[in-house]
Amino acid sequence: MNLEEKKKRSPGRKSRQEQIREITDRLEKGVKEVFESEKYREMLRCMSKFHHYSLNNCLLIAMQYPSASLVAGYRTWQKEFDRQVRKGEKGIRILAPCKYKIEKEKTDGAEKEIVEITGFRVVSVFAYEQTEGRELPMISVNELTGDVKNYHKLFDALKDICPVPICSEDIQSGVNGYYDDAARRIAIRSGMSQIQTIKTMIHEISHQRLHSRENLDGEKPLDRGTKEVEAESIAYTVCSHYGLDTAEYTFGYVAGWSSGKETKELKNSLERIRTTADEMITSIDHAMEKQREKDKKRIENER
Repeated sequence: MNLEEKKKRSPGRKSRQEQIREITDRLEKGVKEVFESEKYREMLRCMSKFHHYSLNNCLLIAMQYPSASLVAGYRTWQKEFDRQVRKGEKGIRILAPCKYKIEKEKTDGAEKEIVEITGFRVVSVFAYEQTEGRELPMISVNELTGDVKNYHKLFDALKDICPVPICSEDIQSGVNGYYDDAARRIAIRSGMSQIQTIKTMIHEISHQRLHSRENLDGEKPLDRGTKEVEAESIAYTVCSHYGLDTAEYTFGYVAGWSSGKETKELKNSLERIRTTADEMITSIDHAMEKQREKDKKRIENER
């Protein structure tokens, strides 16, 4: 059957690109609703109390405590947030600006003057995950629960389309999975539900496809927030295509990672999200079709 005949047979059927656009439009609307909610405004008010850290300090934090969501000093956690650093927790060492007074000779050399200069000193901060006490107002991203129809076929198809190994791991840091760009491998936390496992696999494969060094093609690396927005949005789009509802998890997750009150960050990435989701769905369908053909031949041979 040629393309024209297909069109005549299903005149009302939407193209895959139209279906994906509908899903990503729904994503944008859902995230916007989270942004406009009172709960998100509460979270922003809470976030405003934290200091903004320099790029160097962000790198220092990421190197010492990769899963840190929020950081603050020991006393700040106590006074501002009613939380206590747990006994035995090791501080994250960063650089804090400070002013020094030094004695300096005047240009005429006749007398000296006291001048103030800015320098740096090493201080310790602690991640939210290292503290306990009053809960902070955060966007809810409770783990997804439930089984997936044709789970093993979808699981195998995702492993098939991924150019790097995917392995199950007992991850203790609290994250559901991660892509290790240096080792070129994906780790997925063991013991999760079927739907959470599939969504996490798609999320990490999206990181590999869009954000790995080998796939940047000389482009400037994106900030961490944008990477997470893109990966989670692709996971939502692909899951929705296969009838898996991750909206409650995704909308809060994306809103929590975005950097402002508007959906600008998401809007700027939507075309990349749509294109990558389309490519992934095509690859998954192809992998699942290959598996069906293999199963069919195996059954015929067993007769």
